[in-house]
Amino acid sequence: MTYESLKPLIYKFDPENAHALVEFGMRTLDCIFPGGFSFFAKDCVVNDEILNQEIFNLNFYNPIGLAGGFDKNATMIRPLSALGFGFLEYGTFTPKPQSGNEKPRLFRLVEQESIQNAMGFNNKGKDAIAKEVKKVYPFSIPLVANIGKNKITPNEEAINDYIILLKEFKDLCDLFVINISSPNTKNLRDLQSEEFVSTLFTQAKEITDKPVILKIAPDMSIDGAISLCKSAISAKADGIIMANTSIDYSLIDNTRTFGGISGKLITQKSATFFKEVAKEIYQDTILIASGGIDSAELAYERIKNGASLVQIYTAMIFKGPSIVKNINQGLIELLKQDGFNHISQAIGVNFK
Repeated sequence: MTYESLKPLIYKFDPENAHALVEFGMRTLDCIFPGGFSFFAKDCVVNDEILNQEIFNLNFYNPIGLAGGFDKNATMIRPLSALGFGFLEYGTFTPKPQSGNEKPRLFRLVEQESIQNAMGFNNKGKDAIAKEVKKVYPFSIPLVANIGKNKITPNEEAINDYIILLKEFKDLCDLFVINISSPNTKNLRDLQSEEFVSTLFTQAKEITDKPVILKIAPDMSIDGAISLCKSAISAKADGIIMANTSIDYSLIDNTRTFGGISGKLITQKSATFFKEVAKEIYQDTILIASGGIDSAELAYERIKNGASLVQIYTAMIFKGPSIVKNINQGLIELLKQDGFNHISQAIGVNFK
């Protein structure tokens, strides 16, 4: 039984219900048969020295990670690792539990292999998530905590939410991602200001020695994004993720003008945004590419444009869990075709 044969059945479910079903299945199997997913790992894990990197004093045995949003409550860490990811991100989560935005809030755009989501940081809150992470941490691959502010927290007090989470999870993750770029919490993107970013990262580095990374939106102007990233780097940000979902509704053929778009519809937009910003900053920080990546060729192009790591999410929904293996195997072939002995030789090569 292949993922392609299962997709028609999965797609009969509402997208959010389908995701809940997958989560339930993974949690249940992991609970009943803790080693059950080793069967998948044998087939999915690609471990080749050509892809192995030491970044942030952490070992990434391959560059493909799972982006935030899939495992909001950190309940699927063990089974997800069996799919061959080089690192995993849990969250986005907030200090207090919150239900998120009104339903329906998640839509498949099947023909475009894209998703439109308006989830709104629905999560069980820091206490419940800490309890889950403590079951597995420290873990075999790097774990990333993606943190955000509660909807009810006004922007002028937003920094307090991030500080709370930095303090309470500094021993429950290997890296942090600061999410101020989701379009689904009202006015959150207003925090993408140099003043807020500089203040937050300065305080963050006083709290934890874990790497702290900024995730930005692809809808910013190129000059604005470069300026914001440089401010974050000056304030000791350890890296930049480019980019979150897009609110460019000219890309869709429906009337929903809310939520963020991910998947193939934003591939070109995200790629162009990444390249233009990366060429100004890739030598100064670690860059992680995200947005519309569903093949080794697309991942490789971002790597050649300065990405050290790559994240996927929507592509896994449409192409299935084998996509991680396929991208990693494809990257090995592409690197060798270009005469590279290691992935580090390809990072930023388009700008050299």
